[in-house]
Amino acid sequence: MKINKIEILKELNDLNINDCNFINIVNFSDEIILDVNISNPTLQAKKKAEIKINNFFNSEPLSSFKLKINFKNVIGKKQNKQIIAKKISGIKNIIAIASGKGGVGKSTVTSNLAVSLAKMGFTVGLLDADIYGPSIPIMFDVAEERPKSIIIEGKSKMEPVENYGVKILSIGFFTKSDQAVIWRGPMASKALNQMIFDANWGELDFLLIDLPPGTGDIHLSILQALPITGSVIVSTPQNVALADAKKGVAMFKQDLINIPVLGIIENMSYFTPKELPENKYYIFGKDGAKNLADDLKVPFIGCIPLIQSVREAGDFGRPVAMQEETIISEELKKITQNIVSEVIKRNKDLPASEAIKITTMAGCSAVNK
Repeated sequence: MKINKIEILKELNDLNINDCNFINIVNFSDEIILDVNISNPTLQAKKKAEIKINNFFNSEPLSSFKLKINFKNVIGKKQNKQIIAKKISGIKNIIAIASGKGGVGKSTVTSNLAVSLAKMGFTVGLLDADIYGPSIPIMFDVAEERPKSIIIEGKSKMEPVENYGVKILSIGFFTKSDQAVIWRGPMASKALNQMIFDANWGELDFLLIDLPPGTGDIHLSILQALPITGSVIVSTPQNVALADAKKGVAMFKQDLINIPVLGIIENMSYFTPKELPENKYYIFGKDGAKNLADDLKVPFIGCIPLIQSVREAGDFGRPVAMQEETIISEELKKITQNIVSEVIKRNKDLPASEAIKITTMAGCSAVNK
């Protein structure tokens, strides 16, 4: 059974249990591991806190889980309800690309946005955070490449693989093509932190993060680790995908997270056959993501048609955004321009973001291009 970790941590912190700050939850099947900072290290204080915590978890539906509490002493330190994310020097804007549901083409959209930004003259990086299903190396024709080691200021750093003007890091570079990544949350988070902070990203206008589907450990780790400028949600038009996309938007809008949603992109919006380029067939429904954006009061960034060349380009390792003056490349160009406009507006209208505990806003400076 899955739990809403963000909501549980919020409720625990709202209880104001003496000297305690609840910082993380890991859920393994029928077990919950709770990390707690405590400024009073006495056994009596820990025992009192443990009783209150157990009382909380004895209520439904949490009572079916085995609970393990890890106390960490923070003597003499004023407890801060927020974990301060590390800024990466030289990176101006970090955009999280998410989807509530798998199979909606999020990685395809992310790779094409990265290429479109690079074609516009921006310096771009792409972090493939889909630990269990990395596909970015294939889409950029670099599946056989391996990041090299470079010494920066006496420290060994990973040099991202680069193609089509985009710097790329992915767990796919460190595993065999037929090897499954069978990691629990903490191991996946550690691997991501290494790719984020032990890499030589250099100066970037944009770092795009291709998140896995859903709202789980990886998302929390990324939101904790980095000051995210904003998020973009990818969905297809049908109801089953829109229901999950709505959850994705809700995750970023939660009070503890409060990361701006720059907008929603509708992928596979309509089918246009090559021999009838003016015809549109709405296979999965019409305007679903646009209507969702209107309902949730977030920007609608644009729609991407279902065209065979998109799939072929991704399989071939040359994103379709590399094409010139085609229907799909022009649509991608408009969508990318809309995202850049939303980033500029966000950085102008909102204060510089701060890190989050398991979230709060995180941000960067405006686009200087």
